[in-house]
Amino acid sequence: MRCRTTVALAILALFVALLVALLGANAILTSAETKPAGITVAGGRILDLPAGDVQVVDQGPRGSSAIVLIHGFTCSIDWWSRTMPSFGPDRRVIAIDLLGHGGSEKPESGYSMENQAAIVSQALRRLGVRSATVVGHSLGAVVATAMGEASPRLVARIVVLDQAPDSDGYGADLPLAAALTFYPVIGEALWRLAPDASIEDGLSVGFAAGYDVPDPFVEDFRRLTYTAYDESAEGETAYTEEEPLDTRLRRIGKPVLAIFGAEEQIYDPRASLAAYAELPGAETALVSGAGHSPNVERPGFTARLIERFAEPVAPRRASTTKKGRPQGRPK
Repeated sequence: MRCRTTVALAILALFVALLVALLGANAILTSAETKPAGITVAGGRILDLPAGDVQVVDQGPRGSSAIVLIHGFTCSIDWWSRTMPSFGPDRRVIAIDLLGHGGSEKPESGYSMENQAAIVSQALRRLGVRSATVVGHSLGAVVATAMGEASPRLVARIVVLDQAPDSDGYGADLPLAAALTFYPVIGEALWRLAPDASIEDGLSVGFAAGYDVPDPFVEDFRRLTYTAYDESAEGETAYTEEEPLDTRLRRIGKPVLAIFGAEEQIYDPRASLAAYAELPGAETALVSGAGHSPNVERPGFTARLIERFAEPVAPRRASTTKKGRPQGRPK
């Protein structure tokens, strides 16, 4: 009997050692994974920038005031696909995939909010944008704020879409399964093994209760590397813990519009809006029938809120005949 027990313990120890070795190897391989940029959406193009290659969609007249759309954590340009068509035809609208997300490059590092802001600014300068209304959804609002700090001439106005000013004071705890993905070794293993149903469940907190998560959003999640996933979250936390967004926005001094879904599941929407309302001249809006992602759940209404807040579109100059009479107007 003692011999059998010894053998059983030896087998168990061998199994545990093998499991630990496999988990360690997976963690090393998963954390070292990188991916090149590639077009993933209709109308997308890749910009080769000094800090990394990123995917952008650029629509509308080049001479008009631009609205720039920056997605949230684990998201991509896809999350704006229902919003972009709702803007007026005379409005230039640019959506960009952050480093590590969507069709943009996924390197081993570079996921701080300051670096993400620098890359978006590089992309806008490459596209000839001089002044823009920058809209950030969730993590994108943190990047937009970092842009306002580092590139104030490029950012005319800032729209905060469902991002609390202080995550410690206004945020809800993550579900256990999602929280475990940020633990060393365990996180990499869960990342490798997660089925689509688990990803859908994690993404569902980004909407009002009962909202069906679109399949493309699961694909967006799958495009991430573990490094992009883990370090993007770490970069957001580091930035907001150093100084809250509302404090930073007050110092930046740009016009601010804060929008929250009334059925938000991650943050307290009313407490967050009350904090932003304390900023000089700030505007706020609570969107009924939407959770953490009004840009997906109520895209038309959200687009109208943004466009009313954005800089006016400069009127197009009418071309003239040789006699100087404007063309296209009644004589």
